[in-house]
Amino acid sequence: MIYVVATLTVKPETRAEFIAAATACIEATRKEPGNIAYDMHESVTDPAKMVFVEQWESAEALVPHRAADHMKAFGRVAANCLTAPPKIEIITPAKVDVR
Repeated sequence: MIYVVATLTVKPETRAEFIAAATACIEATRKEPGNIAYDMHESVTDPAKMVFVEQWESAEALVPHRAADHMKAFGRVAANCLTAPPKIEIITPAKVDVR
């Protein structure tokens, strides 16, 4: 299992447009094979920061996701809404022994 954490900073004047495009993308992504969860959050200290937290069965499931039409459509809208490149991290659960 892997997680993707993507932090995007949105221009205030494009916030509604960004959220509308993200909502459509989230709906389609949740139907993709291998997707466990896909959610968008907003910072409580900076309303311009939007954080996507994704959970996938495997890294291989991300390959078709990145090429999906809904991701391309979202990317075209997001490109006009962002103030900086997105920060994307792919993480895995840490193996810890908690007893």
